[in-house]
Amino acid sequence: MKPVAIFRHSRIEGPGYFSWWLETRRIPWRLVRIDAGEAVPADPRAFSGLALMGGPMSVNDPLPWVAAVLELVRQAAAADVPVLGHCLGGQLLAKALGGTVAANPVKEIGWGRVAVADSSAGRDWFGETREFLSFHWHGETFSLPAGAALLASSPHCAHQAFAVGPHLGLQCHVEMTPGLVRAWCAAGAEEIAASRASPAVQTPEEMERDLDARIAQLRAVADRLYSRWAEGLAR
Repeated sequence: MKPVAIFRHSRIEGPGYFSWWLETRRIPWRLVRIDAGEAVPADPRAFSGLALMGGPMSVNDPLPWVAAVLELVRQAAAADVPVLGHCLGGQLLAKALGGTVAANPVKEIGWGRVAVADSSAGRDWFGETREFLSFHWHGETFSLPAGAALLASSPHCAHQAFAVGPHLGLQCHVEMTPGLVRAWCAAGAEEIAASRASPAVQTPEEMERDLDARIAQLRAVADRLYSRWAEGLAR
């Protein structure tokens, strides 16, 4: 089986639980370190799927790798290579497929409820889950590309998840581990302090409260989403 390519755009925003999920199911994967200057692969067909992780930058920034990633995602869509986007990755997927990325009404940092769409697409991807507590860290969000099905929303962000065929874009972070939450809180202390006017921004103490239990519940949601997405991987 060809590996899943996991694109890391920031050193502390790695694949987290997603890589563990792949390994426990013996699905090979390869980390593409965009943050370290690694070149964007030329052909998506070298992989069974593409997974795009988060990052502090915007897809609208004039960064040298953004255009190449967008083109790779478009090629993957044309070749039926499944793409999975987490936060920035979801925004890259949306923009590559014709959507737009702009400022969210408020910044979201911390834990918040997400409601699953009461639709056939929502049930297809999330199963019986109708609502869940997810982790968030974003100031921008995506519009829905043409043909996309809205899968989930939250009070502070209308578009939390969408699907186009085998491709899944997430605004929220279902890949979190306790270590990732703590690392982001430490590295993002200044951003948290500067964003406290937002009703959707929590303190580090709030984010780390009952952390193991929250992560365990989030993993159940991630398991369902990753399993559904992996159905499209070429084996």
